[in-house]
Amino acid sequence: MQQGLGYFLSHLLDKWHAYFTGMDSTDLIWLTIGLAGQTMFMMRFVVQWIHSERHQKSVIPVSFWYLSLVGGLTVLAYGLHKAEPVIILGQLPGTFVYARNLMLISREKRDVLAEVTEEEVFEKDAR
Repeated sequence: MQQGLGYFLSHLLDKWHAYFTGMDSTDLIWLTIGLAGQTMFMMRFVVQWIHSERHQKSVIPVSFWYLSLVGGLTVLAYGLHKAEPVIILGQLPGTFVYARNLMLISREKRDVLAEVTEEEVFEKDAR
């Protein structure tokens, strides 16, 4: 039995080559969709980390929730296409949480804007 890193990498490349050459164009497109979704989902952590470093405290920016939702829905679509219950059950509940957080953020911004507008009206009336 051959051993070592060279053998491992060679074996891995052979497996990948067989995997990709045996794939039709539709499966390759869906693989690309799945990988794109997973990349978006992973980027939410990078965005959150950079945002937190800039503020010198743990902060979750709104873009985190958008990346979560879009990435999660994309991976969910891939899972549905592949009929993979692990992916489906892993992504489905989170999409509701991400959407709900975006709704709460939107409501908060709307309420703050309404308060500012009311204050401006009262200031103008007081003059």
